[in-house]
Amino acid sequence: MTGKEIIDKAIAQTEGRWKPSPGLIYPLLGRLLDDGLAVENDDGRYSITKKGLAIIRDLESLNGIIHKQLDVILRIGNMGAAVATDLVDRVITIGTTLSSNLGAMSRDDRSKYRQFLLSELKKLDEPEKSGRDRKEKVDVE
Repeated sequence: MTGKEIIDKAIAQTEGRWKPSPGLIYPLLGRLLDDGLAVENDDGRYSITKKGLAIIRDLESLNGIIHKQLDVILRIGNMGAAVATDLVDRVITIGTTLSSNLGAMSRDDRSKYRQFLLSELKKLDEPEKSGRDRKEKVDVE
């Protein structure tokens, strides 16, 4: 998409609640270009690079981790809701900081970050798997 198309899509997707200005979008596109996360095509449209897609996958994985943790916290009740709100604020701050500093991160730092995310995903999957294993064992007996 072009920068204008990105702005128009953001407005449409948020039903007009967010109207990003060119002064916001174009510097962000510049950073994406500088970091190798996007490229500008000959027709003035921007495309996401393979590196950019990898970052998106990492962020989606992190989002999945957060949602699973929030589900657990929200089951606790009102106190869980307060804790969840605080957790969301902290995660947004961390995510924003990481996103804005990806270009400054070394390849080794990015690799460590990726390994951290993968290890956290495995931890989330282990309780589900062990719970299924216990259930299957009980069903067999």
